[in-house]
Amino acid sequence: MPRIRPEFTKSPYFVDEPGNWHFKPGAPKALQEELDTYIKDLETIDEPGTINGIRIDPLYL
Repeated sequence: MPRIRPEFTKSPYFVDEPGNWHFKPGAPKALQEELDTYIKDLETIDEPGTINGIRIDPLYL
């Protein structure tokens, strides 16, 4: 099953360096918050409402 690519990775500000995801200067704060939440979710694997550490919106289940 393919994984859903997070929306922030489609931003022109996003820099996809292996092990060092970050944004170029001037990126909106909302993008940084989304990345921070994504990284935090990856660290929490067994939390209810997540699959592989990714928070799942119950509207899509």
